[in-house]
Amino acid sequence: MTDFNAVHAYLRALQDRICDGLAGVDGQRFEQDEWTRERAEGSQGPSMAGGGRTRVLKQGTVFEQAGVNFSDVSGPSLPASASAHRPELAGAPWRAAGVSLVIHPNNPYVPTSHANVRFFEARPEGRDPIWWFGGGFDLTPFYPIDEDVRHWHQVASNLCAPYGDQRYAEHKAWCDRYFFLRHRDETRGVGGLFYDDLHADGFETCFAYTRAVGDGFLDAYLPIVQRRKDTPYGEREREFQLYRRGRYVEFNLVWDRGTLFGLQSGGRTESILMSLPPRVRFEYAYTPEPGSPEAGLADYLRPRDWLQGLGK
Repeated sequence: MTDFNAVHAYLRALQDRICDGLAGVDGQRFEQDEWTRERAEGSQGPSMAGGGRTRVLKQGTVFEQAGVNFSDVSGPSLPASASAHRPELAGAPWRAAGVSLVIHPNNPYVPTSHANVRFFEARPEGRDPIWWFGGGFDLTPFYPIDEDVRHWHQVASNLCAPYGDQRYAEHKAWCDRYFFLRHRDETRGVGGLFYDDLHADGFETCFAYTRAVGDGFLDAYLPIVQRRKDTPYGEREREFQLYRRGRYVEFNLVWDRGTLFGLQSGGRTESILMSLPPRVRFEYAYTPEPGSPEAGLADYLRPRDWLQGLGK
């Protein structure tokens, strides 16, 4: 048996804790936009009901933009992006709740980061409810530093340890596959954890793991922010950061299933697209100078055992 109320309460509290942690580093508060949506009777196309709290910190001392979104929404039938993966749920009423966040720092030496934890439940007619958890977190550095990458993956490995010897390896590999820009033949960053359709171990165990992932994000990210936020940088590093942010835009608009699900289900567009960077640039056929720090990024944009494959 599932407990949607417990998931809802945890996710709202998680949003609070993450916002408090980020604001504590930046010194600036998040602005909150609380929203609700009522299902329109007799409407054509997607019809979503529910609401959420979108919180955004803009033009801070550390973060150019940080968005942390909570939502709890439902609909009478799944949109095409979801039913394509689970055709047995086509036409089933559903409910989903989650916290998602994306952080775009000012300093190019502080990585961009994303995290998401979510719960989904559908109720096909004549069948027991079908539910699952999903989530994870990933890191997108522009000037990777081995110490930071190792720390990120060590936190991920540690939180996975109570759930089996293979949990970290499996969800790390899933992250590498999911956050891969096929049209660029590169990963979005140095990965982390990703999982979906988590249900086989039962509700309590799957919920506990999802809490571990959600609670682990600040442990993984804030030490990196603290170490790099005051690193000197100039126009060259800033321009490279803006250029590489373009890859983030490409992934979210071309490959990300969460973005597609939100838009197809009639979700709130501002909240769905809050993941996009506030400033970005594109440059035709850009090639970094050989041997430069910018060229060195390419070595990190492929799957690797980050806990064994880095220098001390």
